[in-house]
Amino acid sequence: MTIKTVLSVLGVNHFDADLKGAIDFCETRGAHLTAMVISMGAAPPIGSAEVVSTVWIEERQREVDSLADKASEIKAILARSEASSEVQEIYTEFAWADEDIAERALYADLVLIGPQAAGDRELRRRVIDGALFRSPTPMLINPKKTNIGFAPKSILLAWDSSDEASRAARQSIEFLQAAESVHVTLVDPRASSSANGEEPGADVATFLARHGIEVDVDCVASGGRRVDEVLRQHSVDVAADMIVMGAYNHSRLQQRLFGGVTRSMVEETKVPLFLAH
Repeated sequence: MTIKTVLSVLGVNHFDADLKGAIDFCETRGAHLTAMVISMGAAPPIGSAEVVSTVWIEERQREVDSLADKASEIKAILARSEASSEVQEIYTEFAWADEDIAERALYADLVLIGPQAAGDRELRRRVIDGALFRSPTPMLINPKKTNIGFAPKSILLAWDSSDEASRAARQSIEFLQAAESVHVTLVDPRASSSANGEEPGADVATFLARHGIEVDVDCVASGGRRVDEVLRQHSVDVAADMIVMGAYNHSRLQQRLFGGVTRSMVEETKVPLFLAH
């Protein structure tokens, strides 16, 4: 996949580091940046019509005005950069934010989430629900204020023979080809003709080799630890600059009720995380 259009989702209150990271990323890759600054308003409270029509509407107007001011600030910053860019300002309610994000993710090759948006739990949830579940576009979460414009040198590709993992491998091919080392990592793999194959990891290694990517296949025993813990530790062991993985093999309801590998990786991983669903 060639990255030509990047959608950077920016929170209206804190976005300076995220915007800088998105500009660096797009300038390095020659990609077009769509900077989407979003403000999420609350639904009108239950009460008398007179209260709703005055207090709530006035507060809503203040939020809309603030959003316009921030969008103008972002446009001024982008005008000083060399990146091809545009700004989209979105005022929406919490309940509809994921749909607004999904609509715009359809026209991007990658959704980029910087450390400030990643640290905003509500915004991060809406972006994931919208971009990953409602669009085919992959997502790159950068949890630290580090420049990810250049190609990562070492990548951990989490592999479990799922559709999601396969999609992540295909959509991250540009990063994988540029990396110096790629570690295809399987946790407690079972040799099976219907799953990982008789030699776990060999099939995906062959597939990637045809794209000019040499990989190391790492079969890691969990030793009773959670899969996300094993992946994070192995990313440290191989000095990974990025983790690529399929996201949410289970339903959103299961993930929210019981947690899961993706949710834990998003919340706790300290290196850039490339996700595809």
